Amino acid sequence: MSIQFPQKKYEEYAYVLDFVQRSKSKIIKGREGPIVQAIGEDRLILLEILTLSGVDFEVGERINIGIGKDSRTKIVSVLGKLTYDDLSPDAINEIERVIEVLVKNNEKTYIDIINRLQPVTPRLHALELIPGIGKTYMSQMILARSRSPFISFEDIQSRVGLRDPSKLIAKRIIEEITGSSRINIFVGR
Repeated sequence: MSIQFPQKKYEEYAYVLDFVQRSKSKIIKGREGPIVQAIGEDRLILLEILTLSGVDFEVGERINIGIGKDSRTKIVSVLGKLTYDDLSPDAINEIERVIEVLVKNNEKTYIDIINRLQPVTPRLHALELIPGIGKTYMSQMILARSRSPFISFEDIQSRVGLRDPSKLIAKRIIEEITGSSRINIFVGR
């Protein structure tokens, strides 16, 4: 009988928050070179990435950081996890916009989460943790999704009247990344 441990889940893709051609790593002492600060697509973890020299990156660009060396075309290695406080001022300025793009690009994932969210306590539903969703919207969303699950952000907006659900989700993700929330519903799943 063998015991199987869950495999560690690594990010396959990340979105660029900031890119500096000549920088020092905040994670590995003495490591210098072109460095990208990014956010992972699946688990929303902030990452520091060493890149190849002479390669350019755009803020908001989706890059492959998968484990297989063949899949990496622009990076050398993922140096490690960053905290929100480790981010550069430029990365902090761009994070909300980049997360909105990430959420829109992965709409199905976030709609599935919205469709599955449950009460956290008898008095608090996980939907209420998303900024802009109070008791009224929460009740309308639960009733609407009980009839049929949501299929898109536009579907939520038309059936419930909640404006810009992707922006509200992005705001919640930032709250979770900064550590200002006690309960995470999106980060580090």
